[in-house]
Formats: sequence, C-alpha cells, structure tokens
Amino acid sequence: MTNSTGRRVTANISLTLDGHYSGPGGPGDMGAIVSYATTDVARGHLARIHENATTALLGRLNAEGFLGFWPMVAADENADPRDRAYAKWLVDAEKVVLSKTLTEAPWDRARVVNAPAAEVVAGLKAEGEGDILVNSSASVIKALLADDLIDRLYLMICPEITGGGKRLFVDGLPASKWKLAYQEAGELGEMAVVYDRVR
Repeated sequence: MTNSTGRRVTANISLTLDGHYSGPGGPGDMGAIVSYATTDVARGHLARIHENATTALLGRLNAEGFLGFWPMVAADENADPRDRAYAKWLVDAEKVVLSKTLTEAPWDRARVVNAPAAEVVAGLKAEGEGDILVNSSASVIKALLADDLIDRLYLMICPEITGGGKRLFVDGLPASKWKLAYQEAGELGEMAVVYDRVR
C-alpha cells in the first residue's frame, strides 16, 4: 500500500485501567470514562488530537451521536474554548462515515462509505494532506489496528476498573512497537498519552 502524500492515520479513545472503552452495561455504560472528560488534562488532550488533522473518520454510531452534541458546543460562546475549538474543527472538517446501513450522510461536509476501513484509509492517504483522525470510533480503530494502519494513538487512561465491557486491544492483533511521544497526568489520576508507531 503506497502512501504518496505522507498522511498519518491517528486514533483517539479513552480507556479504563483494565482496557475497556465501555463498561459491562453495554455501549452506553460510560460512567468510568465520562467523569474524566472535562478535566484540564482531558481538554488539553482534545486540543492535541485535531491540531494536525484535516479528515475525521467515524463509524455510524459516533457520527450520529456527535451530531447531537458537538455542533451545539461549536455555537456556544460560553463553552470551554478547547471544547469549542474541537467542535468547530469537527463541524468544518471533511468527515467520512463508515456504515453499511446509512444511505445519506448525517452531517454537512460528510460522505458515507460502505467499504472496509483499510480500503477507505488507502483512498484517503492517496490524496489530500493532514492527519486522518479516527475519534473514539472503536470499531474503526480495531479494524485499523488489525491491519496495522494506525500511526499515532491518543489515549486517555481513566483510573477505574470496570471489570467488564468492550476492549480495544483484543487478542490476535499483529505485534507492534510504539514510542511514547507525550504524557500528562491529571489531579484525578487520569493520564493523557500519545504513542507513535515505530516502523
């Protein structure tokens, strides 16, 4: 797979200490993560994830869920400036939504693609510039990890153990090595880390 433009594929997700992105109650069981989402460290992390990105690659659930939240933040003059900057970026950025069921894009400046994540990423990397950010769409991140196509991981580690739920790093992924590019700990014990793939 050629990468003539040099675009990186980056991914952002929050995980508990035991590696879950949601709790045992299902996809909406986010209590162990949500309570850390508005800390200074989390908001600084949010500012970092999109600073070099020009494209948002999303799964259907996140595309629809984000639409109900981030445009309102973008329009809210009283919102935290870091939240608002991310929200404005997301509203204005090119958005590619991976879905087998959507027939039309849920956002402006978005298009729906029914194709494997690796194929979509290959197309995006062949043209344009800037990072391709997969933000919190675990199914897309998992697929790209399985194909070793992620160049940078932005992780928020939340200091709780859920004892169950969905895991990001599942058995069977190809072995890979990562270099720590950034780390910052918060007062509640949360930690923002950035890892770059060593190739």
